Order: sequence, then C-alpha cells, then structure tokens
Amino acid sequence: MIHLITAIVKPHKLDEVKEALRSVGVLGLTASEVQGFGRQGGKSETFRGSEYQIEFVPKVKVEVLVSTDDVEKIMDTIAEAARTSKIGDGKIWAVDVDRAMRVRTGELGLDVL
Repeated sequence: MIHLITAIVKPHKLDEVKEALRSVGVLGLTASEVQGFGRQGGKSETFRGSEYQIEFVPKVKVEVLVSTDDVEKIMDTIAEAARTSKIGDGKIWAVDVDRAMRVRTGELGLDVL
C-alpha cells in the first residue's frame, strides 16, 4: 500500500528536508509555498516604525508518496531535518492512498514509486 506524507515546515528548512529525504532513498517530492497559522496565531512585525500583525505565516508544504513500510522512517527523517525547537516548526501527517498512477507509463500501485 502507498501513503501520502504531508509536512508543513518553515521555508528556510526546505533544503535540509530535501537532502535528508534524498539520503534515505526518496526519489521525488512536491513542494508548495503555503501560508497559515497555528497556536502562535500569526506574528507581529515592525516596518518603518509601525507595528502590524501578520495573520498568516509563510510555510512550505512538502508531499511525498511512500510505501506503507517506510512511513515512520520518512516522517522521522522530515521531523529531524525540519526541527528548530521553536514555535511554528510545523506538522506532519500521513494518509492512505487508494490509487496512484504514473502518467507516462500507466503503472499502478507501488510501481509508481
């Protein structure tokens, strides 16, 4: 079976996450710029002496398709690479993928990995 692992991380940690995933054999990933907020509820910034509230914080969403057997290892790898031990480090979750197909060849299931 296949799982989709999704991680929301700080933008400056993307290269570290990518390299860590390559080092454990992940051959591909998708990264998207996203924005949101968690417990921190945004942040305050000062520009030209005026303070203003940023309600949505910039983040990067990383998505990786992996074999069910590798889910824990990949989640741990992402967590270690993305961790700063400060608020806003992000979240990681995994969900079952019912079907997956490689567009070029029509391969299905684990063959798409």
